[in-house]
Amino acid sequence: MYKILLMPSAGKDLDNLEQRIFLQVNKRLSELASNPRPQGCQKLTNEEGYRFRSGDYRILYRIDDSSKAVYIYRIKHRKNAYR
Repeated sequence: MYKILLMPSAGKDLDNLEQRIFLQVNKRLSELASNPRPQGCQKLTNEEGYRFRSGDYRILYRIDDSSKAVYIYRIKHRKNAYR
């Protein structure tokens, strides 16, 4: 089981979400704890890390296998996620 650690920027992103979207994203975050590389996740090409889709939102994160931690650094709408 991996620990989910939110970076301050991801915490702010979560605070700005509507409740319905927040619940949807929260469910996806809990899935990452049991499997940090689920089906549908993609490795980012321009930077280190992965992305995981949650509806129209993207969860951007890095994995540290040695400490069994998943660092969530952004949660953004798909049109703004990679800017």
